[in-house]
This record gives sequence, C-alpha cells and structure tokens, in this order.
Amino acid sequence: MPFPDSALSDSQRSDRPPSSIAGIMHANLPGGVVMIREFRGDLSITVKRETWAAAAVLLRDHLDCDFKLFLDLCAVDRQGRVDRSERFEIVLHLYSVSTKRHIRVTTPLPESDPRLDTLTKVFKGANWFEREAYDLFGIVFRGHPNLKRILTHESFVGHPMRKDYPTARRHAPGKCAERVLDVPQDSQGMVVNLGPSHPSMHGTFRVQLLLDGETIVDAAPDLGYMHRNFEKMAEARTYWQIIPYTDRLNYCSPFMNGHGWALAVEKLLGIKAPPRAEAVRVVLSELSRVMDHIVCIGANVVDLGAITPFFVTFRAREAIYDVLEACCGARLTVSYVRIGGLAQDVPEDFDALCRKAISAAREVIDQADRLLTRNVIFVRRMREVGVLSADDALSYGWTGPCLRGSGVAYDVRKNHPYSGYEQYDFDVPTGAVGDSFDRYLVRMEEMRQSLRIVEQALASLPGGPVIVDDKRVALPPKSAVFENIEALMNHFKLVFEGILPPAGEIYGYTEAANGELGYFVVSDGRKCPWRVKVRPPCFNLYQAYPRLIKGGMIADAIAIIGGLNVIAGELDR
Repeated sequence: MPFPDSALSDSQRSDRPPSSIAGIMHANLPGGVVMIREFRGDLSITVKRETWAAAAVLLRDHLDCDFKLFLDLCAVDRQGRVDRSERFEIVLHLYSVSTKRHIRVTTPLPESDPRLDTLTKVFKGANWFEREAYDLFGIVFRGHPNLKRILTHESFVGHPMRKDYPTARRHAPGKCAERVLDVPQDSQGMVVNLGPSHPSMHGTFRVQLLLDGETIVDAAPDLGYMHRNFEKMAEARTYWQIIPYTDRLNYCSPFMNGHGWALAVEKLLGIKAPPRAEAVRVVLSELSRVMDHIVCIGANVVDLGAITPFFVTFRAREAIYDVLEACCGARLTVSYVRIGGLAQDVPEDFDALCRKAISAAREVIDQADRLLTRNVIFVRRMREVGVLSADDALSYGWTGPCLRGSGVAYDVRKNHPYSGYEQYDFDVPTGAVGDSFDRYLVRMEEMRQSLRIVEQALASLPGGPVIVDDKRVALPPKSAVFENIEALMNHFKLVFEGILPPAGEIYGYTEAANGELGYFVVSDGRKCPWRVKVRPPCFNLYQAYPRLIKGGMIADAIAIIGGLNVIAGELDR
C-alpha cells in the first residue's frame, strides 16, 4: 500500500471525535468507509461503491462538512499495481468554503463491472466529468442523463487513458456530429451552429442552438477540437519533462500553469523552493494574471463590436511579455519554472522591467475603466446577462473571478496561501449579482490588486539561490560537474533516472487566472507519474454556458462566452 501507516482501522475511526469528517462519515455510513488516509496534509477517504452517492450527499449537506464546492471527478487505472485488488478507482475532489478544507473521496471498481451511480443529481458539475471518465476510461455512471463521449469522437475505438491503450496508436479524425443537441421532433425552432467559424468562438468552440425567433430555447456545446491528451503524455514523461506541456494548458497565462505544477510536485516530494524563487514566482504569476485578464476583457469587447479598448489594453500585455522574455528568452510558452525553484536567476534589470510593466498596466486599466465601466452600450450588453447564483456556481464547480463575481470570496491565495502570499496585503473583490458585468468588474479590480502584490514583492525581494539545494531534485552547477566526481554522478543520475518522488497521491492547487488550477498526481515511486489529472478551471466554467444563455439572445451568448474567458487548451487538454 502507498501509505500503510496512515490507513486507519475501524477502531481508530471509532475513536475519532464525532465532529471530525472521518467520525461523521463513519457514524452516518456504517460499514461504508473502507479506508482513511492522510498524506502531505491531504485527507483521502475510500468508500464502498454502494455508498458512493450517499457519501457525496453527506459531505455536501452535513453542517460540519459543508463541501458544496464541486472541484473535480476523475478515474485512475490501477492495472499492474500489486497494491490494488480492483483495476479502477474513481476520485472525487470537493471543497468547503466555510471550513476551508479540501477532501478527496475514492471508490474502487472492478474491471468486470466498472459501474457507479451518477452524482449529477448531487452536483451540477459532475455531468461533464463523468462523461470524461466514461470517454477516457470506459466507466459507466448509472442514471447519467447523457452518457456520451465528450473529448473523442463517437467512432473512436477504445478508451485512451487506460494503461493498456498504446500511446503511439493513431486514429483517423472522426466526422463531426451534425447534431449534438436533442431537438424534439415536433419542435418548430431553428437549429443554428454558433462556431467554430464564428469570430467569437475563436475557431475552437462549437455550440448548437435551438432558436425560437432570436431567443435561445436550448443549447449544447461540442468539445474536442484541440484534444491532445496532456494527461496521457504525462504518464510517459519525467516530472521535469512535463513542465513545457503545462504552458499549453492556458496559453494566456502560461507561467501560472508551470508554477502550479512545480508546487504540486514539491508537495509530493516534501520540499520548498528558496524564498527568492518563491518571490519571483509570485511576481511573474501576478503579472501573468494581469495579462490573462487583459486578454479576457480586450477580446470580449472586440466580440461585442468595439475595437479601441482592445488596442489600448494590449499595450500592457506586450510590456509584461518583455519581463518574461528577459527572464527566460521566451514570451509565450516560457518553461521558466523548475521543480524546486527556477531555471535561472532573473536579470539585473528585473526590477526596472517590472516597474515599467506595472506603469503600463495601470495606465491601460484606467483607460479601459473610462472607456467601458460607464459606457451605456457596454453596460447594457453585460448587466443582468448570464446571471448565476452563488449556490449554482458552487455546484457547477466555478472558481476564480467567475465564482467571486457570484459573491463567493474564495481565493486560494487568501484561503490557502502558497509561495509566500501570506506576506502580501491585497483584497479579494466580489460581485453582488453574478452577471457578466460583475465578472468584468471583478477582473478589473483583480488586476489592480495583482499590481499591489507585485510592488510589495519587488520591495522585499530576497537574495540567495533560486533553486533548492537538494541532490534529489536540482542539477549541480555545470562548473562542479566538470571538476567534481560526486557532482558528475549526481548529474548523471538525475538526467537518466529523473526525480524519484515517494509513492503517494497529492492534490496541488493554486489560484490561476480563471480559478483553482489543480494537479492530482499519483506516484508509484518511479521517474514518471502513474497518473496526472488536471483540474482545469475552464472545464467547470464552460459546462454552465448552456444554462447561462438559455432564454437570452445570440447577442447575449457572445457577451457571456467572452466574460467567462474560456480557454480551449484547458477544455480539451
């Protein structure tokens, strides 16, 4: 077993105080709890599949649990693992905003009968995640309202995330489904494809609409336009080699993806990056957040028919690109983070470049504010359009600016500080209505708060190394490799054997530009992870899109999709 010392026996579970999560589950699901594990601060509870849905309801509704925020649901193929009696395992990640706790619930499934009750009646966000597990692993969720493939085409053969599916197998692209929307036979409405050629869909989305005149009666999105299976590739790459792939998840703020990946692996290893590396990570992450919000607001306004704010805001984006380029030589896909720190130290003029970017960003934020916030046309296009309540946002699994726009002040940087965020003074803006205008206002204020953080980090930027002094992780200096046999051997072992973390499972999470970016990593102690599951913020956001646009007009659909800031690389991974 990965963690034999942390698995609790029945008697140990009984001795736990009733107010604890373990005690609550043991008391309310007698005989249903199989195992409780804790590793690197993560609580994982394994339940029998007969009590799977009941456990989810209990965790959501019990006052001492209150796990109302649905984060992620995925499958793990344990084929070939001697520590598992069942081949598959379903993993559910939840969060409680009130108690500030994450929890992981798992249940094993046999290969002969990989079936499980659906959670779609418990959490609205479970729908697409269960379809993903069905598509990639072949897990059948009983009672699911629309259990179809979601990332691969209907003629795809096999389930690509299973361990016995060859990584080199190729398929001819399947024909795009003409109809993804179930339209009643007696319907008099008109079916229209919005995208992928429509400019507001940016060539990567397709939404099929059922119209009654100009009003949207029903809608269904079609995914899979960019799917490259990052998670499958990660199983055949070392922890180092995965870093460049993370940049492609959200290509509008790529540094933040690598930052989150490095922190997840560091959590698995039980190490921390040096203070200087963490401070630089914060600076570049916050500048990347500003850059991402600029893309969201600027592109959204273009889709609505106004071009001037786009030209204004993108000037600051170029100044931030200059900072990234000075640090690592790349502007878009930077690959600057390393496990345990950074690839190299920042240039001597780093402070000056950052302050130039701060000045440029402040100027364009103020200009955009004057152009948009009180603009009658813009306000009418956004206000009371795409409203989602706080309860529904939690059930769908919304995080980031969209969740905060619905009035929930959950921010990982505040609730679970990492990389030294507890040192910085900043506010978490929230909305009151949960409409597109609130989401715009939240992003505008978040950019200002990010610049506050950057200024504080620059003012107290520590000296010292930018990579951890740990032979398990960091390559020795090149000069030492040429002169010292021990350094040469260490270099050789790291390059050929890679980083070898302990066996275990962790969930690492950070506050990316669109919300909580999570990496669920399963390690068997070898140089390549056994399983990597990305918890992409946009997958949860986009799932609510049909709900948001029903009853509105096509013009509203355009305003809403831009305000959600859906990034296709996060959808299809």
